[in-house]
Amino acid sequence: MAPTAAPQPHSAAPRPRRAGTALAALATAAVLAGAAAPAAYADGPAAPPQQKLPKGLYGSKDPQYDGVWRQSLALLAQHTVGVRPATSAVDWLAGQQCADGAFTAFRADPGAACGAGTLRDTNQTAAAIQALTALGGHGDAVQKAVGWLKSVQHPDGGWSSMPGGQGGSESDANSTAVVIGALAAAGEKPESVTAKGGKSPYDALLGFQLGCDAKEGERGAFTFQLKNAAPNADATAAAITGALGKGFVVAPAAKDAGQPVKALDCAKDGAPGSGTDARTALADGGASWLVGQLAANGQHLKSAMPGATQQPDVGNTADTVVALAAGGHGAAAQQPLAWLEKNATGWAKQNGPAAYAQLVLAAHATGTDPRSFGGTDLVAALNATGPAPAGSSAASPAADDDTKDGDAGGIGLWWVIGVGLAVGAGAGFLISGRNKNKTGL
Repeated sequence: MAPTAAPQPHSAAPRPRRAGTALAALATAAVLAGAAAPAAYADGPAAPPQQKLPKGLYGSKDPQYDGVWRQSLALLAQHTVGVRPATSAVDWLAGQQCADGAFTAFRADPGAACGAGTLRDTNQTAAAIQALTALGGHGDAVQKAVGWLKSVQHPDGGWSSMPGGQGGSESDANSTAVVIGALAAAGEKPESVTAKGGKSPYDALLGFQLGCDAKEGERGAFTFQLKNAAPNADATAAAITGALGKGFVVAPAAKDAGQPVKALDCAKDGAPGSGTDARTALADGGASWLVGQLAANGQHLKSAMPGATQQPDVGNTADTVVALAAGGHGAAAQQPLAWLEKNATGWAKQNGPAAYAQLVLAAHATGTDPRSFGGTDLVAALNATGPAPAGSSAASPAADDDTKDGDAGGIGLWWVIGVGLAVGAGAGFLISGRNKNKTGL
């Protein structure tokens, strides 16, 4: 889960991402280096000593590229497990909205109007919509945000991280998927949200899938953008949930059962269509490709930064668990989930609130207790990254404390140093690949 690129990037590692400016490029570089986050989940570099972080904000790192993203994920995860967030945390998120309904990654002075140079971001906006809708009491803000998203929809029915007037490029699978989740959360029917010419978000997603004319080992995968027509694990996980009309939170899938994962049926002729059954087939094709990637890599996904050896991609693995659960493939999600329980807590500690939230949502999607996740209380760890919650329906039991300095979890120091310090490794739904414009896994 990470935004698509944080300005520029979003990808579960940063939701914001797309700017045709030097700042956008810098943001994108930061996201790529972190391989995560909104980068879905990288909390970003430490805030400058002179920067005092706002009251209510989750995380201790610089929020310039992922503030709204990480806040939204943190609040949504808390709500999902019965924790009532602090009022200051909710107020901070709501206060980041621009008058036109859009959200950017971070506004240091919410009292100042958003100008033409404010980098509005579809990923951050979509994440905020999902969080504010779940928390309730912000109907007007949500509708304004939905209206803004509709106003920047591309002719193909999809979205890019940044609107065209701010350096936005062509539509991408990650941004389109996260917007679908926001529309569905807000009570809209994504198939009815069409651009001029009649194209829907689902039409756009269809265009990102590598079909039967692709290489056999690539069929079913989704590409980030059409100009980079290579299998992309981050885009595939995001597109699966999007094709199913779901957002970051999905209902728990049965652990010992579930629908079989079906590869694309290339024996049939003709277009797949655009109805519910066709979208399910698209999602199944993506799920089949991801299951193959998991099996080839030891039940986790891999990513590689330029010039570096491949590393486990924790964020995308967590997103894949959610995607498989969304498709009803609970049994298929169990092995990557087990890998996460053994290896993901050090990554989450390094990357902050959005990373903890991503793991909480993966646990929820599989019916796993996030308060006892491989010996770690993810809920308590998430809560500790921001203002104390206003209340909780369930107390977190004591768990093995692996959040202290020292052992960083199953992946070990090689991951924390090799990836974590690179601005937060591995991201998730949006930020991870979102604006990474990455190719391959």
